[in-house]
Amino acid sequence: MKGAQTKHATIQAEEDFEKINRLWQEKSWDDGLPVVPPTKAAVSRMLEFCPSSWGDTIATMPPRWGEVTPIRVASNAVMAGCRPEYFPIVMAAVRAMCADEFNLFGIQTTTHQCAPLVIVNGPIGRELRINSGLNAFGPGQQANATIGRAIRLVLLNIGGGIPGTGDMATFGSPAKYAFCVAENEVESPWEPLHVELGFPTSASTVTVVGCEGPHNISDHESLTADGILRTIANSMAIPGCNNATAGNINFVGQPLVVLGPEHAALISKGGYSKSEVKAKLHREARVPVRNFSDESIERRLRNSGRFEDQASLPLVERRVPLAKSSSDFMVIVLGGAGKHSAFMPTFGATQSVTEPLKREDGSFATSINDFHVPVDKLPALDDFLE
Repeated sequence: MKGAQTKHATIQAEEDFEKINRLWQEKSWDDGLPVVPPTKAAVSRMLEFCPSSWGDTIATMPPRWGEVTPIRVASNAVMAGCRPEYFPIVMAAVRAMCADEFNLFGIQTTTHQCAPLVIVNGPIGRELRINSGLNAFGPGQQANATIGRAIRLVLLNIGGGIPGTGDMATFGSPAKYAFCVAENEVESPWEPLHVELGFPTSASTVTVVGCEGPHNISDHESLTADGILRTIANSMAIPGCNNATAGNINFVGQPLVVLGPEHAALISKGGYSKSEVKAKLHREARVPVRNFSDESIERRLRNSGRFEDQASLPLVERRVPLAKSSSDFMVIVLGGAGKHSAFMPTFGATQSVTEPLKREDGSFATSINDFHVPVDKLPALDDFLE
């Protein structure tokens, strides 16, 4: 579909903030909060950071299967309050979410409370001041809040993930308003996520993960790496999370472990590499079969293929792994002072997707200004409108 040009409809409305927001609410084009009116001038400014053709259909987004174009994404980014320089992050996250392995249809329509988490790595995240420290999952930073909100508005308005029709989450989650952070690479004792995935340190990437909001793990007492990892593993071993129950072993997603810097430092001081952390969690963060109901054992676990390494044990003595292998665990460092970490179960039938930020020539971008197009070289937005 790439290269197909789409014409975009326009809406005539009075230049009145309250009236525009009332119209948007009536049309269900908002997320329940006031929006910034997406005027042609504002959308044009957003597109100054979009070198690719504005009218290209780059994907279709479920469950409505709406056509994703830079103009449509830019309109939602304006409504979210994004600065134009945030737009390449939004576009990269949208492209990543539309990859088949992410399973956006399932994430959009499930009764589960998952949402796409955006994790930014590399120097551009720091340049844009995307919060990676204290209160990274909370309010207070425009980049985190508006990039995350732009993603949600795109999911609503292009994808059709409207609560009660496309989005069937039993009770949803506050993460469905805005869910964007940068990894705390400065305080991490290990290689950051994007380097672990094979990208150079100087590259910047956007990773999307279909997960729940953070489940806090508090451990202020342990003085050793093994002690902290035991607390984390046992906190993860819960029978009700999708990683323990979703489908067979080939359907298990990637459990996300978020280590606070203090926990990460002590674990690293104890001699653990990141891969060794994952291996230990894979061995120990397992749910005893006896913790499940009899019906769950019969319907989900007996023939699930999850116990390849426990064939010699009776079923009732086996322990349910949260992933197929240790490499399926994801570990990042995030946050500020405090002896806390977090477990973020994933939807189950999903894989994270990472999109690098690249210039038009295919090289890695080194600054957000690599995406900026001078105004005198921009096309006219009216050429793409009906």
